Amino acid sequence: METRQTLKYVNIALLSTFLILQFALWTGDKNLFDLYHLNNSKEQTELEIVQLTQRNDKFLAEVLDLKNGGQAVETLARQELGFIKEGETFYQVITE
Repeated sequence: METRQTLKYVNIALLSTFLILQFALWTGDKNLFDLYHLNNSKEQTELEIVQLTQRNDKFLAEVLDLKNGGQAVETLARQELGFIKEGETFYQVITE
């Protein structure tokens, strides 16, 4: 009879411990919901880092090209500022 009573208290203690741990897992600090949101945030941040790295690489290549060669400067001047070389003739075609 005494062992049954002891076993009952052990079961109650184990169940209480289990419920407390479950409560902490679902609602406590660093719970499963927070973990899910952190993983989502991490994936978005990693994607943003990849995009920014690609953009930085593009800018770095453009800067190096501008420092090392006149071709890039000339191309930018022609495209963005409408510059024409000496001796060239500019023709503008107007379509109606």
